[in-house]
Amino acid sequence: MPVIRFVREGRDVECFPGENLRAVAVREGIQLYGLKGQLGNCGGCGQCSTCFVKVEGETSTAAMSARTAVEEVKLRRRPEGWRLACQSLVEQSVVVVTKPQASMPDQTKRVAAALAAPLPPGPLEWPGASAVDEDAVDESATDETMQPLEVSGQGSPATPGEER
Repeated sequence: MPVIRFVREGRDVECFPGENLRAVAVREGIQLYGLKGQLGNCGGCGQCSTCFVKVEGETSTAAMSARTAVEEVKLRRRPEGWRLACQSLVEQSVVVVTKPQASMPDQTKRVAAALAAPLPPGPLEWPGASAVDEDAVDESATDETMQPLEVSGQGSPATPGEER
């Protein structure tokens, strides 16, 4: 599974390939929002621009989905590595700095350390996506095996309102 390394929080979190970055952060209790965002975020619709993250590293473009049209508009004056968590899908393991607009002590050292530690690549698809559904109906079943159940061994089943 891909791993999201949250630098500010010092945590590695697993997710499924293609999972929404904001959904993973919320599920894991990672705080994406500053005070303004806590008071008035849009809940992941891409309208408030308060779930900024900075994706670090050389492989950041391959690790995340491409910027959406919403992001292009909302982030037009922001650095290239910035993303809206609600619009970003994690494809491969990635290093992320939450709240990049707020300063962080030793940010350069912490980012360098996070990038230096190896990240597992993770699978490229959801678990079981290529496997055949085991609960599928058996193709070899015939009409003979699909007989109605008998009630108390008295022949055909009773219909509603019918007495036996």
